[in-house]
Amino acid sequence: MKKMKYHPSSEIIGTHSLVLKGITIVVGVTSSAAIYRSVDVVRELMRKGAEVYVVMSRDATKLISPTLFEWATGNEVLVEFGGETGHIALSRICSSMVIAPATLNTIAKIAYGITDTSVTLTAVTVAGMGKPLIIVPAMHKYLWDSPQAKEALSKVKEWNCAIVPPIIEENKAKFPLIEDIVSAAEALTLRGRDLTGFKILITAGPTREFLDPVRFLTNASSGRMGIAIAREAYFRGAEVTLIHGPVPISVPHYVRRVKVTTTSEMLSAVMNEVESRNYDAVILAGAPADYSFSVSSKEKIKSVGKELELILKPTPKISSELRKVFNGLIIGFAAETVFGDINKLIKLAQEKLKKRGFNIIVANDISRHDIGFASEFNEVYVVDDKGVKTFIPKSPKSVVARRILDIIRDRVTSK
Repeated sequence: MKKMKYHPSSEIIGTHSLVLKGITIVVGVTSSAAIYRSVDVVRELMRKGAEVYVVMSRDATKLISPTLFEWATGNEVLVEFGGETGHIALSRICSSMVIAPATLNTIAKIAYGITDTSVTLTAVTVAGMGKPLIIVPAMHKYLWDSPQAKEALSKVKEWNCAIVPPIIEENKAKFPLIEDIVSAAEALTLRGRDLTGFKILITAGPTREFLDPVRFLTNASSGRMGIAIAREAYFRGAEVTLIHGPVPISVPHYVRRVKVTTTSEMLSAVMNEVESRNYDAVILAGAPADYSFSVSSKEKIKSVGKELELILKPTPKISSELRKVFNGLIIGFAAETVFGDINKLIKLAQEKLKKRGFNIIVANDISRHDIGFASEFNEVYVVDDKGVKTFIPKSPKSVVARRILDIIRDRVTSK
């Protein structure tokens, strides 16, 4: 495994975050038509700080040259192992392995220990060392639906392995979003399946309160924080339900979802869930509208150039209603405009925690334009009902989600 002294690819390492700094990840590439997407996976892992080595099956090299992956990583690309034990060396130095894309042929071989390609040989070795293996299937839908695929996938799931479910459309099981693959790699590499057995309900995004069919009251929430928590919890093994309002970003297709529009719909969905399922924690990361119109119209209100006087009425507080029927862990969020006054932020969070019956509250200063609503980053203080305060410095929301789930995990398991 030859490492070049300098390669231009090294310039992107850690440019998004350093969450994977010091981590080595092996990316296995097999002969699926989705192979061209693998370069983006490699580069995004590097942007998160990872050192990446690529292993290709011989058939994969017929679709894309290994030279492209050597350019992308700055590292030698391994196609075949001879008398040397490169697969052992790779498996020792790596923290995890991602196979993207993974054909049915590859998945079945891994399931039954057939090591006749460099990818399956390395994967079986990584699994044998107890390290995380992340498989990203991509194939025709008929193959995906076959009993052979179901059996092979079931078998590999028994190990320290995660499947990033494909997107089913156009009669194909398509390569998922790069963000989903990288999130799975982060979660499994850094935490493993430590939330297995947990049931978590999460709300995300804004709600809308309509004046008429085309005008509504809402807020700037994008749903990124709640969606990041749902994605992280899923890949760490939790059973997740996500209730979300209208959001401008992709919602994980593999998470159980309930789509709502208004605050009353979000409240109803939350109450239905906690009354029908036994959740360990409810994370209210959504930003439901605090007010609705006292009067609304079923027809569009005509614009006649005159003043329109409106009266707003408060919407129900989901947390307050939830606490009446749910005795488990409730995590709330407090988005405040404190203009850098941290003591005020913590004080407001503590007041809201007591008033709404939260066990834990996550507070951030939305007067800052570099974090919070619509941003990929956040900086928060986590305050609990025992007086413990945890500061999470400015980080990608995926990292903030991870830290929040760590706190929830420790709280649940300490009971």
